[in-house]
Amino acid sequence: MKITLIISIFLMSISSFSVEKSKEEKENELVDFSKIKDVIKSDGLEEAARKKSLIALEKKKKRLEKDRARYNIPNEEEFWPFISEFWLIKNAPVLMWNVKKPDYGLDESFEQVLKNIGVFGIKFRILLVDSPNVFHFGLPYKKNEYLFLLSIPFIRTMDLTKLEISVLLFENYLRVKQGLFKEMAMTKEVRSALGTNFQNKKLDPNMLKSILKKYDQIVLSEGFNFKQQFSVTKEMEKVLKNNLKLWNAYFSLLRKVDKLVKENTLYEQYVKIYPSPELQINWLTPK
Repeated sequence: MKITLIISIFLMSISSFSVEKSKEEKENELVDFSKIKDVIKSDGLEEAARKKSLIALEKKKKRLEKDRARYNIPNEEEFWPFISEFWLIKNAPVLMWNVKKPDYGLDESFEQVLKNIGVFGIKFRILLVDSPNVFHFGLPYKKNEYLFLLSIPFIRTMDLTKLEISVLLFENYLRVKQGLFKEMAMTKEVRSALGTNFQNKKLDPNMLKSILKKYDQIVLSEGFNFKQQFSVTKEMEKVLKNNLKLWNAYFSLLRKVDKLVKENTLYEQYVKIYPSPELQINWLTPK
C-alpha cells in the first residue's frame, strides 16, 4: 500500500525560506514614483505607472498571503488522516504493513456486509499487517472514509472465514463511528491549535509527539475500556440481530477469539486491548 501524506511535513519543522518577491514588486521598490510624478505626467505615462504600481501591490499582497498560508495548521478534519498515516509510517517496522500479501477478497466481502446492513456511501481501506503485535483496529481517517488494520497472523491462527472477518471489520467501523479513538487520542493543546496559524509564533513539537504516543498506547498496549467495549457490543447486537447469518457469524467470531486468548499465550495481550470476548458473549446471551 502506498501511503500519501496529505499535509506538508512543515508541522514537524518550520521552513526558514520566504516566498520570493515578484519582478514587479522589485521594480516598484527601486522607483519612487512620487518624486518623478511631474516628469511622467508630462510624458503621459502617469496612468501606466499607476497601473504598474497597483499590479506590484496586488502581487505583494498575494505573496504575503501565500507566505502566511505556509504556517496554517490543518483543521481537525484534515488532521486525522495526516496523523494516522504519519503513525503508520513511523511504525512500519513493527506493523510490517509494507510487505507483499495475498489478495483475500476482503474488500468485496466487507462491502457486501455493509450493503446487507444498510451502510452506503463510504470508502474504506483494509491494511493487512504481517504482525501479531496489532490484532485489528480502525484508525481515525478522512470524512466518510475508513482505515482498518488487520493482522494476518491473527486471522490465520483462528482460520476466520471472510464473513467473520467482515463482521470483525464492522465492529471496528462502529468504534470509529462512535469516535472512541479520537476521544482518547486528542489533547487540549492540539485541539486548540487546529485550524490556526503559527506565523511569527513558536510551534511546540511536543504537541504532535503527544498524539503519536497516544496512538502507541491505544493500539499497542491499552486499547479500550469495559464501558466502551460494552457500548460497541450492544450496538453490534442492535444492528446484526435481525440478520441471522451475520448474527451467527458474530457469535462464531467471538467464540473463536475467546478460545484463542485462553489457549494461545501469543495473544494474551488481546484482552487488554479489547476486554473481553468472554464478557461480550455474556452480554449478548439472554439470561
